[in-house]
Amino acid sequence: MVRNQWSVNCRDVAGRKRDLTVYVNEGQIVIVAPPGETAVLAPLEVGRLRAALRDAVVTASVASRE
Repeated sequence: MVRNQWSVNCRDVAGRKRDLTVYVNEGQIVIVAPPGETAVLAPLEVGRLRAALRDAVVTASVASRE
């Protein structure tokens, strides 16, 4: 099963827990941030975002070949 959506924990400027969502749509990578907010990421969360983006790129490139 190919995964095509990832969630990365973050916080908004006020320190509330939020999520960034990364997904693949028609071969393109989409990042959804908290509505009207700024996402604040700790170093570990940046690493998770990087991993989600890497996985999304792989998924998108496989989907575009099919």
